[in-house]
Amino acid sequence: MPPGTSRPAAGNLMLMDAIWDALAGFYGDFTSAAADEGLTSSQAKTLTVLRRGPASMRSLATTLHCDASNVTGIIDRLEARALVRREPSPTDRRVKNVVLTEEGTRTVETVRTGMLATHAALDSLPDADRVALHDLLQRLFPAPGHGPGTPA
Repeated sequence: MPPGTSRPAAGNLMLMDAIWDALAGFYGDFTSAAADEGLTSSQAKTLTVLRRGPASMRSLATTLHCDASNVTGIIDRLEARALVRREPSPTDRRVKNVVLTEEGTRTVETVRTGMLATHAALDSLPDADRVALHDLLQRLFPAPGHGPGTPA
């Protein structure tokens, strides 16, 4: 782009539409794979978050962008299926952490493996595009605690 010119707003709008379409396809694939395992999308999202390690009920509510009372219901149903368990926090006994069980780990991996359309789309990309996509997504949507201004 020549110096002194600004980026047209349509460029961002087009990118936002492309991100929306990609997320809709990904979410549809995810929801379908979760349903195949008898899970709602909220339950499967919770298991996906817990793949990274134990989390408090409060942090799950924040990460999932929902009310803490919703998280309680989700965890109750996952716990009834032996996919998660609650444990006292090692640093604050008043706090309960939610931990994946072995069955929970197997289930979330089955969901992720069952996302056939997503796997097919990603498999169609050459390695260089996969690396570029990963890098761009990390820059656009950094994981919590890994964004600009976060100490390394």
